[in-house]
Amino acid sequence: MSALQIVFTVLQLLSGLAVTVIVLMQSGKSAGLSGSISGGAETFLSKGKAKTWDAKLAKATKWFALAFVLLTLILNLI
Repeated sequence: MSALQIVFTVLQLLSGLAVTVIVLMQSGKSAGLSGSISGGAETFLSKGKAKTWDAKLAKATKWFALAFVLLTLILNLI
């Protein structure tokens, strides 16, 4: 195993752990009929949704998941 593979493997491990932790920190979505009714009104009325903690966690999840996938592809090609 070369030094480059070790670096990418460590980065992949850290990004996988970050995705796991970030997903566990997010609040659960409401399920059922009452959740869909109140959820629609909540999204319509909340103007600062992009600034909430859950929105930041969702954005971080996307970026860390993308990094994980790219690192997996790079490691596969090495």
